[in-house]
Amino acid sequence: MRIGVYLAHPRPDSFNGALFDAVVDELRGLNVEVRAHDLYAEGFAPALSAAETETVADVAPSADDLVQAHRAEVAELDALVFVHPNWWGMPPAMLAGWVQRVLVPGVAYKLGTADGEPTGLLKAGRALVLNTSDTPAERERDEFGDPLQRIWSACVLPYVGITDLRRIVFRTVTDANERQRDHWLQEARRHAAALLDPRDADA
Repeated sequence: MRIGVYLAHPRPDSFNGALFDAVVDELRGLNVEVRAHDLYAEGFAPALSAAETETVADVAPSADDLVQAHRAEVAELDALVFVHPNWWGMPPAMLAGWVQRVLVPGVAYKLGTADGEPTGLLKAGRALVLNTSDTPAERERDEFGDPLQRIWSACVLPYVGITDLRRIVFRTVTDANERQRDHWLQEARRHAAALLDPRDADA
């Protein structure tokens, strides 16, 4: 099984970084072939080029070798894991740019007409999204409508063929003590392992 794990946080010492390390370690311990990507450390360029703005026709190969490598790799993965903070109800621009430049027509989906229904092309049918937040759950839901849930569960992942999504939010991070953070890291490991068998996530 091949799983891509993607971290989008600019600080190497962030709790997002710790979550990323825990997930990668857990999956490798289960003999999973892990493709681990710290997008900031890799220097991924998130800005979409004019040539990449096509929505119906297949996008031409990218002149950016790293983008092209990510496109080739994501097409062969069995599951995806995204680790990122909630910033203004959005993923960091780094990850938004990865989505826009990598999950392109001909790689992640096919669209017959601009107003048609997409056909997801990714082999992966399962994804795990791990978010950190300093917004209490009730406020996130009642005042903001949990925009990250909509982004991942409605706008992005189903479009490319991923229908089995589990999203976990760790909150509030800023005032969490070490014991709480250790508990969250164990929870992240459990959900990562459940990508091999989703029944394990709720055990």
